[in-house]
Amino acid sequence: MSIGSVLDLLRPDFPDITISKIRFLEAEGLIRPERTPSGYRRFSIADCERLRFVLTAQRDQYLPLKVIKEQLEAIDSGAATLGVREARARAVSGRNGAEPALVADSDSVVESAGRAGRVAGAVAPRRLGVVPGEISPDELRFDHEIRLTRADLLTQAEIDEKFLNDLIRANLITPGAAGFFDADAVTLARTAKAMAEFGLEARHLRAFKLAADREAALVAQIAAPIAKSRDAGARARAEEMVRELAALSLTLHTCLVKASVRNSLGN
Repeated sequence: MSIGSVLDLLRPDFPDITISKIRFLEAEGLIRPERTPSGYRRFSIADCERLRFVLTAQRDQYLPLKVIKEQLEAIDSGAATLGVREARARAVSGRNGAEPALVADSDSVVESAGRAGRVAGAVAPRRLGVVPGEISPDELRFDHEIRLTRADLLTQAEIDEKFLNDLIRANLITPGAAGFFDADAVTLARTAKAMAEFGLEARHLRAFKLAADREAALVAQIAAPIAKSRDAGARARAEEMVRELAALSLTLHTCLVKASVRNSLGN
């Protein structure tokens, strides 16, 4: 399964899980998903259960990654097992305040995560900070299958020809080479229409477009060296980085706008 599917699977129990967090745990050697020839991560059910164990130990027991990694190495060596049934039981018990545990081959508990934490040190470490981005990188994937005609856009966005022409002249919406539009054009047109009700015309929205262009240029500049690499899967990794950075920049932008609006209102 894809990393986006993993997020959907784990978020009911771990709302703060992000792609950045999963990639960090992979870099630390706690999970080892397979890679496709193009460089994309492919997760198995075992990878997901392994992630669930790590996240439960961090959330409920504040265990350091070193201790969690040692427990996982015990599983890998055969000293303990991490079965699907046991992992699901831990997920439920973890929410009720119970301790996650490693399970021996005989299904007996060989060591609880809480006891390991106490052996590792008397002071529980703080949780790792995770940015709960408001926008998921998976939402920034381009859907090349959706092609809308001008009439489709007018109908779905509930705008007229004049308003669409204003948006195109302001360079807020740009049709493709064949004259088609994508699904984002519908969302943008609807948003612009709603803002027009507050007296903001298309020409006023140019400031948003210029700011977006600057942010996109910065993100592209960071990813460019990876995209130009001759390594296999370099382009796929660059595209994944662009989506993640773009998602984070949108979250940052939202926070900054909230702060500025709050200050302008004197709060």
